[in-house]
Amino acid sequence: MGDLLTIIVSTAIVLGIMILVHEWGHFVVARAFGVRVDVFSIGFGPRIWGRKRGDTDYRVSALPLGGYVKMAGDNPSEERAGAPDEFLSKPRWQRAIIALAGPAMNILMAAFILWSLFVLVGEGVPKYYDTPAEIAAVPVKSSAERAGIQTGDRIVDVNGVRVATWGQALERMSVLLPKDDLSVTLERGGAPYTVEVKSKTPFELGDALGYPRDPSIVNELSRGMPGEAAGMKAGDEIVAINGTPMVSWIQCVQAIRGSRGEEILFDLKRGEQTLQITVKPVLGRSEAGGPAWQIGFRNRANLVYHRLAPLPAVKEAFERTRDTAALIVTVVAQLFTGKVALREMSGVIGISHEAGQAAKRGPVDLVLLMASISLNLGILNLLPIPILDGGHLLMLSVEGILRRDLSLAVKERFVQVGMVFLLVVFAIVMYNDVLKLLPKR
Repeated sequence: MGDLLTIIVSTAIVLGIMILVHEWGHFVVARAFGVRVDVFSIGFGPRIWGRKRGDTDYRVSALPLGGYVKMAGDNPSEERAGAPDEFLSKPRWQRAIIALAGPAMNILMAAFILWSLFVLVGEGVPKYYDTPAEIAAVPVKSSAERAGIQTGDRIVDVNGVRVATWGQALERMSVLLPKDDLSVTLERGGAPYTVEVKSKTPFELGDALGYPRDPSIVNELSRGMPGEAAGMKAGDEIVAINGTPMVSWIQCVQAIRGSRGEEILFDLKRGEQTLQITVKPVLGRSEAGGPAWQIGFRNRANLVYHRLAPLPAVKEAFERTRDTAALIVTVVAQLFTGKVALREMSGVIGISHEAGQAAKRGPVDLVLLMASISLNLGILNLLPIPILDGGHLLMLSVEGILRRDLSLAVKERFVQVGMVFLLVVFAIVMYNDVLKLLPKR
């Protein structure tokens, strides 16, 4: 009962605020252009409470998932007075900006949330970033092994710059150009020596320098995925994969993704007990949007937080928003080209599950989920699909090119096609969400 309440409350907060921000964007710009707004509602359904100020009824409605804005004269199928403060009486460019304002507000909201977290809490980085850059393991046949790097070596210089921690070493790697080689000075037995690493492009931590010490501990399992089905449990520490000792979460991820879908033998430590399980990965999507073999679990994040000053936080927040937005666009494009299956998408049920899990992990994770959903909501609403804001923008663009309004019959058919398309997508995604939550037999 407690978990269900957590899911309900966290979903209402996450979806409610993000949809409300979206509608507030439409509201503010509509008012700025002199459009009369009849209703601004927090929630949907029957009106519970409200107050009318000027022409607008500010109300709270029964279903608290989001809200809506009702502008005067915004429905071409309803009778209109043709008054200058009606939506459809405004020039097309003003109507386009009003339609664009909702998604734009969601994108800005995502950036603002990230900026606030960077300033008030800090940017979360793995704890090993602040530890001495001592190499815990070197992959076989890696660039690091070929260069002569060994387990136990300590990195003291990267391309002529002194480093003391893993974070500093990674920062130096991040500024290298694709054509650059990597010159690394290490300390072994108290004596320094320098190696030249010719690594992959771009440089990968494990391949170029070896692995830091960062234990892989299962924190959360995805329902219906191979890890859960094979008997993994939260708190398990991954000691070895296919007989190779695991010293780092990065090493663990690379081992799973390099499995090519073949069965993987895990050595796990569960309390005082050591056990082995076999898991067969399934093909999913990586953080970069490409295909990746997965078994379905999160690592127990061992993070430290580095707070940023307000101005550097602005740059970091907008860069993070830009990169995530580009990833969302890539995944959507792959969805339409068939490279990503619709079953990999999440709907309300999937979002509710994620919101509940994020709430249990803590307020920072819940706020980060809000930023992610806000950005997704903003970008997906720009798709040129009828009834979405992108569909309105498409229709206005066509009317602008034709220099006349489309007929009411064309507009109605346009909306009907979009409605049917979205309902089919919604039904498929909901069905897949339910399947993901059911235990595998």
